[in-house]
Amino acid sequence: MNGPLLYVISAPSGGGKTSLVNALLERDKHVALSVSHTTRSPRPGEMDGVHYYFVDDAAFEELASQGAFLEHARVFDHRYGTGREAVERQLADGYDVLLDIDWQGARQIRDTFSAARTIFILPPSLDVLRKRLIGRGQDSEAVIDRRMEAARAEISHAVEFDFLIINDEFEAALSDLHAIIREGRPIRDEENAKTREILAELLETG
Repeated sequence: MNGPLLYVISAPSGGGKTSLVNALLERDKHVALSVSHTTRSPRPGEMDGVHYYFVDDAAFEELASQGAFLEHARVFDHRYGTGREAVERQLADGYDVLLDIDWQGARQIRDTFSAARTIFILPPSLDVLRKRLIGRGQDSEAVIDRRMEAARAEISHAVEFDFLIINDEFEAALSDLHAIIREGRPIRDEENAKTREILAELLETG
């Protein structure tokens, strides 16, 4: 494929997106992750400028008013934004750039970068997704219920994306993700019967 491209990767909370992205960055040194701005507080182990740029609401609003973001959205009571200058610099340096953002941001990116590719990571089922959220041990039952409701809403937008990856087996999903970036297609065809069946089940359950 010719020239560096911008890739949007979205998934419901607990879909395994962060693990896949981190593994891809280890596998392919020609891929870079855009570090987003956020108004939420750092979680244990998170560092400013590495995981996110942590800013307060006033600073975020000032950046937004200056047009500093390619996209920005509110997610779970906090704001997130992708810095325009940093992404353009990474692309100019020859890196394929990953944006770890939700479907709202994906829509905005499509309006700005028509050549951007969008990828949605799907869980094999909602039951598996809930078990993953519980297994993280980060949230109360009430928060998990809220995340599950949000997941159903997010999954309803999966049909808007260029590629769908079922994160059922991690290594297979990782190979799919890498193949999309290097070959323009997943190893496992995103239009196969299993993918259509799982997406239909997720949408029906939601």
